[in-house]
Amino acid sequence: MLGSRRSRRRLTTALAGLGLFVTGAALQVTTTAVPAHAATTNRVLFDDGHAEEAGNADWIISTSKPDPLSQDSSPSSETDWTGALSSWGVALQKTGDYSLKTATSALTYGGSSTTDLSNFDTLVLPEPNTLFTTAEKTAIMTFVQNGGGLFMISDHTGADRNSDGEDAVEILNDLMTNNSVDSTDPFGFSIDTLDISSGYPAAISDSTNEVLNGAFGTVTKSLIADGTTATLKPADNANVKGLVYRSGYSGNTGAFFATSTFGSGRVAFWGDSSPIDDGTGQSGNTLYDGWNDSGATNAALALNATAWLSGDGSSGGGGGGGGTCTAAQLLGNPGFESGNTTWTASSGVITTSSSEAARTGSYKAWLDGYGSAHTDTLSQSVTIPSGCSATLSFYLHIDTAETTTSTAYDKLTVTAGSTTLATYSNLNAASGYVLKSFDVSSLAGTTATINFSGVEGSTLQTSFVIDDTALNVS
Repeated sequence: MLGSRRSRRRLTTALAGLGLFVTGAALQVTTTAVPAHAATTNRVLFDDGHAEEAGNADWIISTSKPDPLSQDSSPSSETDWTGALSSWGVALQKTGDYSLKTATSALTYGGSSTTDLSNFDTLVLPEPNTLFTTAEKTAIMTFVQNGGGLFMISDHTGADRNSDGEDAVEILNDLMTNNSVDSTDPFGFSIDTLDISSGYPAAISDSTNEVLNGAFGTVTKSLIADGTTATLKPADNANVKGLVYRSGYSGNTGAFFATSTFGSGRVAFWGDSSPIDDGTGQSGNTLYDGWNDSGATNAALALNATAWLSGDGSSGGGGGGGGTCTAAQLLGNPGFESGNTTWTASSGVITTSSSEAARTGSYKAWLDGYGSAHTDTLSQSVTIPSGCSATLSFYLHIDTAETTTSTAYDKLTVTAGSTTLATYSNLNAASGYVLKSFDVSSLAGTTATINFSGVEGSTLQTSFVIDDTALNVS
């Protein structure tokens, strides 16, 4: 009987209770998944409910809200719509492939409002200047987790346009680190508290990247006119990728434009609002025409990123595939509720033991936790069709009795085929389950083995508990 497996030590009874509480909270916000992507027209929502017009800012596509078409139903010039983002909006509108709206009230997901996030493919946050509420952060994160695109545009630290004590750096970092869905660095980056006065950050060389080389042109440089950058943390999210870097920086520091994924959704970050400013807007605002700056290719970057986030002509999730694909979840027994079937696992790994709580249902996969030298494995082979974008995701809870803050004594390695996706250790221990997500589109057209291998040292237990796996293709 799986539930009677040998006893293992948990760190503390209090931590166990906290883990159950966090698990319940995560379940509450993810059980009602609302499809985010349209079959045809790409639906983009620009936020204007968080002081995006405060001070000299004018971060709107049109003064007509929620529908810019009420100002001009067939704009041919950016001045047909009024706002510092009208060039962006009009350029998308003229393609005939986009439906654009502006939100002026609280952001929701799964509600009845016409600007509810469930009605859109992409949400643009153009330098928000008021904090998102707890409910809004849950809505945004769940929207992305279920397949939506999120475009976060920051500005320099201290750009508090409405004098409420919060700037875009703090607000966007708060969204990523203080929400009920996943606050453990879900996108794999944090926004730096910097004010960089000027510069022309350069794009990396990657001819296959859809954001840098898309239907709207090739990106070579962007523009900083008092902005900031991001620090990347690929150990937290292997899909984070810097595309444009401040001069003298590369790798994990100085990323001025970056992309990532979360669950089935996609994320883009830009470190300044000046590149999206077209220099025209409402009377009385002091604006800067970064959109048409001759030293940069900001328009191509904004438009290609919008297309990628919305899935327009994109393989989705950051690359791979590109052909026809039927959306599906490919893993068998993904939540382990059928017991020790489909997966190949070490003895006792798939279990109902009450010593570690499942995230959902009764079963989960529990690797290691013995407090002695031990190795556990869990694997499943899966065929990923050609032409598909593919994302592997799972929820992971790490519980440890180790007290070190510097040495990884016990490790969990996750691989797909011959590629190592991530390695976790006792240093990553946390209460509750955390969603992990990886783009595995490069494996399309192959049969690959998804493998989890936990190796534990000679003393002090570390438990790696996995639940609710998925390999989604689209």
